[in-house]
Amino acid sequence: MEHHLRLEDLRPACTVLGILPHEPITVVSVEWFGSDAIELTYKSASGGVANELLYRGDEDRLKIITQGRPWSFDGDGAVFRLVSEAQRIRLAHLFDPLLAIHTSDVEPLPHQITAVYEEMLPRQPLRFLLADDPGAGKTVMAGLLIRELIARGGLERCLIVCPGSLAEQWQDELSQRFHLHFDILTNDKLEAARTQN
Repeated sequence: MEHHLRLEDLRPACTVLGILPHEPITVVSVEWFGSDAIELTYKSASGGVANELLYRGDEDRLKIITQGRPWSFDGDGAVFRLVSEAQRIRLAHLFDPLLAIHTSDVEPLPHQITAVYEEMLPRQPLRFLLADDPGAGKTVMAGLLIRELIARGGLERCLIVCPGSLAEQWQDELSQRFHLHFDILTNDKLEAARTQN
């Protein structure tokens, strides 16, 4: 679709009518002289390359046929770095299969690594009962599993059911070791919720 352009619309790879008689040209480069004049380097349909000075008064005779490349290198570098770092973190589990161990304050024992990484994580959907002896490190295994599932995008909400006397211990361990912040669900909170859900 043709439309009139301004000098600012001329960018590499766009096709323009009005420079050569009855022949479109492809823009190679644009160099500004002040704010009202440019030196246009272009390629003709036959492949010849030429230059021409264009001024604001030339805008009326020019028509753009196809836009140039929609991308450029004038984006915000800080935003790009933020997005690329977020993407790197989102995919970190693909490059570091023990991501949760390396990003948590724990030194798991061999049986804990085996349970989480060889038995629990490979099973999707996960239907698993973790029932080790007291002191075997169920909190560590649960924290590792939760961190890995979050990194893989497989966990949105999490409810941990434990004996009431251990609720604060679980909350503290998961916060200190894994930076997982859980609220303790009490009767008061349930009653205060508008939907009691």
